[in-house]
Amino acid sequence: MPKEKTRCPWATSDPLYIEYHDREWGLPQHDDRRLFEMLILEGAQAGLSWITILRKRDNYRKAFDDFDGGRIAKYNAKRIESLLRNEGIVRNRLKIEAAVHNARALLAVQKEFGTFDEYIWSFVGGKPRKNAWKLMGEVPSKSRESNAMSKDLTKRGFKFVGSTICYTFMQATGMVNDHITTCFRYR
Repeated sequence: MPKEKTRCPWATSDPLYIEYHDREWGLPQHDDRRLFEMLILEGAQAGLSWITILRKRDNYRKAFDDFDGGRIAKYNAKRIESLLRNEGIVRNRLKIEAAVHNARALLAVQKEFGTFDEYIWSFVGGKPRKNAWKLMGEVPSKSRESNAMSKDLTKRGFKFVGSTICYTFMQATGMVNDHITTCFRYR
């Protein structure tokens, strides 16, 4: 019988979590659309469990035009009302309006920096930070870099980008490697 892979403890109970952990979480992401998707989904997750958002992710992609910032930036009040009736996503007005607002802020960042990738990765000097946590309890909920990111995103008009949300975004997109050292994905 093959030996089961050792994973981060949070990724052992649900097949969707396992798939996300094994194939995506912590892998460096540089595609503007996927980075924007994760920023919006991390904000949508505020106050909820991540598995709730993962289960709704495909619905989010459909509802939000596969996270095309240019299209989302043009959403009007009628489109927002339509999204509030969409049972496949978290129907929270503030979070939906924040996604539209963030798309407009995204376009401004892309205009200034060329890409969102160039801007967002500057908070870690353009390369992933590799931590060496032995236990999940050692993993912080924020960092100096996530504090700086949150402050700058907020200054640029982004919403739902507190330091904790920024840190989970950094983990998800591989800006920091917070796989525990015994996890097969750590290396």
